[in-house]
Amino acid sequence: MEKTNQHPLSDAELLQLQRWNTPSIYNGWEQITKSDAGKDGFNREECRDFMPEMGPMAGYAMTVVIEPSNPQHPKQNPKAWSEYRQYVGSIPGPKIVVVQDLDKPQTFGAFWGEVNSSIHKALGCVGTIIDGGIRDLDEMRTVGYKAIARRLCVAHAYSHPVRWNCEVEVFGRTVKPGELIHADKHGFLVIPRQDEAQLLQAARFMDSNECQTMIAAARNVSGQTAKETLRAIDAACDKFEKNTEAKFGRKGEW
Repeated sequence: MEKTNQHPLSDAELLQLQRWNTPSIYNGWEQITKSDAGKDGFNREECRDFMPEMGPMAGYAMTVVIEPSNPQHPKQNPKAWSEYRQYVGSIPGPKIVVVQDLDKPQTFGAFWGEVNSSIHKALGCVGTIIDGGIRDLDEMRTVGYKAIARRLCVAHAYSHPVRWNCEVEVFGRTVKPGELIHADKHGFLVIPRQDEAQLLQAARFMDSNECQTMIAAARNVSGQTAKETLRAIDAACDKFEKNTEAKFGRKGEW
């Protein structure tokens, strides 16, 4: 299958992004973005990571809309599954399939199970974010397909691709096709295209900055009085702020 639309970041860079949890990636992202870091980027509603043992996932969004309660969709486009799979396979991975379930807040059926996870894994997808249900949880784990979802579900009902390669809304966050996503048990972060190039460096810097200042001060307290500890932490916070300002022109969270 022909692959087009090469991603801005290399496989090596995406792999390195997975070395940190999503809050750490956020800490770097907020220093480089022009977005409102307090409101934009991450999920606004609670979601659940059903495979936290797999760690973070990073990949580019493939989007699809479903409505498992509606029996008309399979009749209206019997070839939808094949056409949708052509879309999924049209660009290289790693990819994260973002699914909007129109039945929300109810759940009539699961889009994901053992079979669909296996097929998408073969097409270069590493996992999914679905504002709906999943099933075959143990089998999905065996496949190695990560799922962030709202709940578990028994049935598949009329799970059928309704439309795809379109803007979707999941857990209160709008996601467009091709956007970079970083996700783990804390939630997910959608990275604007203009922020991708600097993201890895920013995350590295902020993680190192924390380790060398505030975390070091908080953990190296043996033999100190409370007053000495507080003085050291204040100094470390000041150092953290100055390092961040020198690098990004911003003060950071502390």
